Amino acid sequence: MLDNAFTDIPQAIQLALAPVFLLTGIAGLLNIMTGRLARIIDRGRKLVEQPLPEALMNAEQVQRELQILEYRRTVASHAITACTLSALLVCMVVMTLFTEGLLQLNMQWLVGLFFVGSTLSLLVGLSFYLREVYLATRTVRILR
Repeated sequence: MLDNAFTDIPQAIQLALAPVFLLTGIAGLLNIMTGRLARIIDRGRKLVEQPLPEALMNAEQVQRELQILEYRRTVASHAITACTLSALLVCMVVMTLFTEGLLQLNMQWLVGLFFVGSTLSLLVGLSFYLREVYLATRTVRILR
């Protein structure tokens, strides 16, 4: 039985490779999302700390933009949270695959559960991200 456990480790590594690539993709998405969140926060700080001249924007417009930025910040934060949960669940998939190989247990149902959870969480995160991008493009001001 001990020999079997050591021969299954390379197979566990092979099985864990696909989730690791998924994890790399999620990390890239998180990098983009945190960049967007940083830009939202920077814009809000700029409006609060250094208000634009009255000729460009009045107090009511500034307040409205701050409300929109706050909503976008919340949506972006939800997107980051959901994608981070997805990444954590992918890590659980990898851990479960190795545990299954090391202990010679049948944990396929748990691997499937973690993977489906990860995919659903990624779907939610991407939906929030899409919503934030829509809000950003809808509320952009282009001065002539």
